[in-house]
Amino acid sequence: MALHEISLAGKVAIVTGGGRGIGKSITKHFVAAGANVVIASRKLEVLKATAAELSDAPGRIHPVECHVGRREDLENLVAETESVFGPADILVNNSVTNIGQGPSLDVTDDMLDKMVDVNVKSVVRLIRLTVPKMIARGTGGAIINVVSISGLQPQYQGLLYSFTKAGLVMMTRNWAQEFSPHGVRVNALAPGLIRTDFSEFFWKNEALMRRLETTQPVPRIGEPDEIGFAALFLASDKASYMTGQVLTIDGGALIQRVL
Repeated sequence: MALHEISLAGKVAIVTGGGRGIGKSITKHFVAAGANVVIASRKLEVLKATAAELSDAPGRIHPVECHVGRREDLENLVAETESVFGPADILVNNSVTNIGQGPSLDVTDDMLDKMVDVNVKSVVRLIRLTVPKMIARGTGGAIINVVSISGLQPQYQGLLYSFTKAGLVMMTRNWAQEFSPHGVRVNALAPGLIRTDFSEFFWKNEALMRRLETTQPVPRIGEPDEIGFAALFLASDKASYMTGQVLTIDGGALIQRVL
């Protein structure tokens, strides 16, 4: 299926964490399909570089500096989106942090608070800021929550990451039950190990990569574009019969081979 077979023409999308990695790939695919995209993260210079790199679509990518863990930043993000392009039709919750990697008994209250603020509360808040307007307009909408296979099975010494992503999986299903009768679909993407800056702690670990190559059915790391195209599908009318689903893209990691 070529990009031109999926159209997002006239749609407005918000992509958090849109400057790098998976978020950047999602942005690239959305713009190629005709959407206007607002990309958000804490580092405005990274967002501007992404917008400049995709210069074949001038004016259709708008960067907004935003710390998703802060309510006022999220309110500004949505207000600026509406001022520049109009109300959002598509929301991709992709921003994430992982500061609690290590033994679970070492987790502090500060770690817990930050992980919940960024990985969970930001999504709840953006849903509240965008979905009522999607429903009121009566033209439908698409929510895509980027979770992880670590939300489907425990990540070793990744208590906070796994629990926040597992929570987002269940919220995706709850929201789908509630919003889909009003034309707003809610789905999740669950990547395995993808070659991004965020995950380099894992893919630069040679022992881990050797184990992946000998036990994972597809014996390699994933690439951001393999997630970006899946997000394009979920955002489009081609996925109009999908809601409440977790689309897993992990090279078969969850069904790894037993040696």
